[in-house]
Amino acid sequence: MNKNLLGLRIKELRKQKGMSQEFLSNESGLSLRTIQRIENGETNPTGESLKRLSNALNVNPDELIDWSIKEDKRYLTFLNLSALTFLFFPLLGILIPFILWTSRKGKIKSINKLGKDLINFEITWTLLLFFIPFLWFLFSKIGILESFTLRRIFLIIGVMYIINLIFILLNTLRISNGNDIIYNPKFKFLR
Repeated sequence: MNKNLLGLRIKELRKQKGMSQEFLSNESGLSLRTIQRIENGETNPTGESLKRLSNALNVNPDELIDWSIKEDKRYLTFLNLSALTFLFFPLLGILIPFILWTSRKGKIKSINKLGKDLINFEITWTLLLFFIPFLWFLFSKIGILESFTLRRIFLIIGVMYIINLIFILLNTLRISNGNDIIYNPKFKFLR
């Protein structure tokens, strides 16, 4: 990796965390002069120094080395399509995209917006999937709605699955065309 880019990344992370060079030196166990030379791009840290710096900055060593934000439509498409796991079990539509999103968060352009919107939509959808039949049952017992039948519940659940499927497929097309994604309705659980 380019010494200057690595030095800039370390300096940027140090400043984001409100650390002085002296504090980073104490936390990492490296000399102040070594920190200065790395940040000025005069030298590259050794493997051990890189490990110490990443521990002191509380980041993964990979984040220090490969920190540039890339454009990767394939991964964004894969992340979006991973929500289709809701077809097997509704919670998988949240869990799988969450794992994929957090593994690349901050490394791919637009992944944070997609990840948050997709996961918020899937959480909202999953909650509605469980609460609508429950509320229908409750309201039918009170007499507010018509009688509760399994046929109606399966129809509601089927419609909700189709809506979720349509949103995922439409947003996959939007990603491939370079357009912004649209996931509504959703509650903002992740900000």
